[in-house]
Amino acid sequence: MPEPGSRQGKAGQEKGLLVIGICILKFGFLPEAAISRILGLDVGDARIGLALSDPIGILASPYKILVREKSPADLQAIIDIARDNKVSRIIVGLPVNMNGTTGGQAEKVREFVNELSARTDIPIEFRDERLTTVQAKHFMQSSRKPAREMRYDAAAAALILQSYLDDSLPPKEVGENDPGPENT
Repeated sequence: MPEPGSRQGKAGQEKGLLVIGICILKFGFLPEAAISRILGLDVGDARIGLALSDPIGILASPYKILVREKSPADLQAIIDIARDNKVSRIIVGLPVNMNGTTGGQAEKVREFVNELSARTDIPIEFRDERLTTVQAKHFMQSSRKPAREMRYDAAAAALILQSYLDDSLPPKEVGENDPGPENT
């Protein structure tokens, strides 16, 4: 199995994206077997923000916010959402301090993920979530919605997931027709 990010792995991703693109162009939709989403989680003490990728793994969108109850109910809700949305991978934000260390909140998230992974076969990965809540608050405040209607958790989950998706896409090659400093 190729390493994620390797040349062989990126070639496989490119081929997969090409097949999906052909299906959309030819049939106007994705075949049921091609639909697979990635779920992003921003796990907090009071709430869990959820985000979902589009079926081809390019765009993350806020999905919903779960108000924390007790661990088994929270875990089952996430498993149900993953099943209902055909999730193939879960990305969980890990709170990392600015100096790269982890603290008590990171341990709580790891414990939650350990419990979740014991209940599902879906692969789960951690993603550094530094400053995502700050970015989510800034973005949502600039969207001109009243502050009382906003919850940042799902937007932070979308930022965590989008970061993962961006890093998973094959790099674009710069062509001579691309706008650049010398072509603008």
